[in-house]
Amino acid sequence: MENLLKPSNLTSSGPSTFILIGIPGLEVAHLWISIPFSMFYIISLLGNITVISVVGKEETLHKPMYLLLCMLAVTDLGTSTTVLPKALCIFWFNLKSITVDGCLTQMFFLHLFSVMHSSVLVTMAFDRCVAICNPLSYTTILPNARIAKLGLVGLLRAVLFILPMPLLLSSQPFCANCIIPHTFCDNMAVAKMSCGDITVSRIYGLVIVIVVNGLDLSLIAFSYGLIIRALLKISSKKAHQKALNTCTAHICVILTSHVPSIFSSLTHRFGQGIAPHIHIILANLCFLLAPMLNPIIYGVKTKELRDKVGKYICRR
Repeated sequence: MENLLKPSNLTSSGPSTFILIGIPGLEVAHLWISIPFSMFYIISLLGNITVISVVGKEETLHKPMYLLLCMLAVTDLGTSTTVLPKALCIFWFNLKSITVDGCLTQMFFLHLFSVMHSSVLVTMAFDRCVAICNPLSYTTILPNARIAKLGLVGLLRAVLFILPMPLLLSSQPFCANCIIPHTFCDNMAVAKMSCGDITVSRIYGLVIVIVVNGLDLSLIAFSYGLIIRALLKISSKKAHQKALNTCTAHICVILTSHVPSIFSSLTHRFGQGIAPHIHIILANLCFLLAPMLNPIIYGVKTKELRDKVGKYICRR
């Protein structure tokens, strides 16, 4: 992967490494900031690994909904693990340098997992739509094999959308002494280090944000429109409550994932009046809070999963 992203247009005076300075203006507080960040990451690891382990071992959970929850857990682990270890190296050991190849590779996987995460949320909305609107045909429309295929489609889409980002930047000449005021290699943060014209990279990054978030949120909204229409035709309060429980968990995950991500992306491009440390802390929390909260949300709102996790922990 790093060979693929190797910059081909660097001058002899161009840098071989970038410097990630962490959170500008709050360098003296890096150690304190690392404490909640570390706690969020540890909780995220424990929660998501537990979900993957329980669903993998319990055959009764080998259903589309729980397979999708495993996919969500994998993308959550991917995004947080791509970001936090390097940030902690900066906070704890002052290891601020990162190679250009390493920076572009981190950027690729960070955005790859983010787009995959969005794809999983769309598939989960479709899953809930079929389960509520057409329950008798649910197993026929969404067998496990089809869920796996949808997961592969989401992965392919993410690769096709995100790969041009590092490739466009790899052909740019970077200025000497590239200091990135961030804890990780975000697309726009790296683009601003270029001495060349980054118009194409800037436009492409914005288009990806609009297309991915716009398309995916539109599909999710359409699915929930069908769900609401189906619920209005059901008179049973018990059926209403059961449907709303699973949908509530999904809606909470969407809010914790998409809203901070969109806000962070837009402020990075247009929020010149926002203090840099505010934006950088928010950007880090985007990749830490959602992975930490998602398994908790589904654990609280999904009784079958909660019971199996309790059984698994007691057995251990």
